Amino acid sequence: MNTNLIPPAPLFRDPIYDGATDPTIIYNHEEDCYWMLYTQRRSSAVNIGVSHIHGTLIGVASSKDLVHWIYRGTLPNLEFEPGTNTFWAPEVIYVDGTYHMYVSYVRGIPTNWNHERYILHYTATHLWEFTFESMLNLSSDRVIDACVSEIEPGTFKMWYKDEVHNSYTYSAISKNLYDWDVIGPEITDVSHEGPNVFTLCDRHFMITDFWNGLGVYESNDFTNWIRKADILNTPGMRKDDGQIAHHADVVVSSNQKEAYIFYFVHPEYNPLQMPKDFEMTYKEARTVIQVAQITLGADGLICNRDKIFSLTLS
Repeated sequence: MNTNLIPPAPLFRDPIYDGATDPTIIYNHEEDCYWMLYTQRRSSAVNIGVSHIHGTLIGVASSKDLVHWIYRGTLPNLEFEPGTNTFWAPEVIYVDGTYHMYVSYVRGIPTNWNHERYILHYTATHLWEFTFESMLNLSSDRVIDACVSEIEPGTFKMWYKDEVHNSYTYSAISKNLYDWDVIGPEITDVSHEGPNVFTLCDRHFMITDFWNGLGVYESNDFTNWIRKADILNTPGMRKDDGQIAHHADVVVSSNQKEAYIFYFVHPEYNPLQMPKDFEMTYKEARTVIQVAQITLGADGLICNRDKIFSLTLS
């Protein structure tokens, strides 16, 4: 086992506000390295209600090996209207030399959850230089957490959380990544957020954050999903990994044999143990990014967050 490629725990902490959440991993072709884009919560700031989860920028960290990460700052020039606004949960797909980013957006810095939310589309040929394209017209005015995959050549599918419709996963289809036709609800067994779709050994999976670990679903056609055994729903033993996992991204090797899940954790906060009106201090608000290995099992996915492994992609 290559000890230089054994991931530390935690894998990454935001050095500005200690609030890295909602990670997505994308290969940066111009810099020849991996980028982690994430919601930069202001966990160390003075908070009123949930103000620290709003007014957030998109943080950037880079790595040559997915193990050793360095903070690079935040994505510039995302504002498309006046004011200080909120950007969450970036999703990036690279197609024919262009990066397409779909990011959740809330106007201003609300102190509660009762505000409209949208998904914005940006494009770039270099990851530091995104251009605003549009605000997507989807199934409601409270949609977040886009995930986009090419489900067949030239056909792209988006999954996202619709908070107006019970916080279920809805989906939409596009032929060009600019114009999207809403299909409707797709995962409706329980309220959740953060859908993420990937293929491992020719099997299609979706994971969701249902606030009690991560739900796992499997499909033969990217549409009809069967619930499998949950993962990351019990505390781990590594440093800052002792609570349930949240909103994750999965990186799969090019040969579809290895897979790794990047997720965030509140090391000192479990929402199931707190009253609804609880206001976090820095202790409860801080978050970290962790990574674990995923393998296939009889009932879907296996993820032992305490297992020591070398992170390598074939």
